[in-house]
Amino acid sequence: VGNTMLRHEAGENKFGIEAMPMNFCVAETQGSIGYLIEQGLRNMFTKQGIQRNIVSILTQVEVDKEDPAFDNPIKPVGPYYSREEAEYISKKTGYQFKEDPKGNGWRKVVPSPSPKKISNIELIGELAQKGNVVICVGGGGIPIIKQDHGVIGIESVIDKDLASALTAVEIGADEFYILTDIPKVYINFRKENEEALDEISIAEAEEYLRQGHFTEGSMAPKIRAAIHFASLSGKSCIITNTLNNPKAGTRIMP
Repeated sequence: VGNTMLRHEAGENKFGIEAMPMNFCVAETQGSIGYLIEQGLRNMFTKQGIQRNIVSILTQVEVDKEDPAFDNPIKPVGPYYSREEAEYISKKTGYQFKEDPKGNGWRKVVPSPSPKKISNIELIGELAQKGNVVICVGGGGIPIIKQDHGVIGIESVIDKDLASALTAVEIGADEFYILTDIPKVYINFRKENEEALDEISIAEAEEYLRQGHFTEGSMAPKIRAAIHFASLSGKSCIITNTLNNPKAGTRIMP
């Protein structure tokens, strides 16, 4: 979404085409990436001789306008800037920037409110129950808030793992998988005493999270989403990669 926002800003600066707000950009990327995922799945299904319908749903997700996240933007989006560039853009646009803890530069930060309600969740559940592959809540969903006259989009980015966990709970999923680029969850990650976790309880996951084993913007949101699903559904969440290995993955148990 950061790249899409840059394209809008470049169009405004060079050609005078008004840049659209972030919620519009989230919708734009959700639709385009949904198209790519749907096409990839269709091609794979054709190779495997699988007859399944695939549908992408542009998903709006309701958040609370009083969510404290709106007073504390922390979600980084877009490219890295130098301090001088970040200060210039901030003065010009009012955007907030924070320095990357790894020293890569400064990035724009936006609110990341908690998802409260998935639009069309009943339809999503019905389609899935009938055996259709449903692609939804891309990028965490398009953030909206309720108003007296209906709803309106708001500039923020919803955590995609938490929105997916809420979706899984609402449709009564049997299991919830979070895919990442490593086969298991680790404590003391990339240290000499690194340890892969096979199966942990909600209480253990919460304790590891409290101890700071999981990095924000990386594994921490996935662990929170796993806890959310396991707590509310009474079922398991598996965090793993896409390799076809039945022994891979960390299972978070209710």
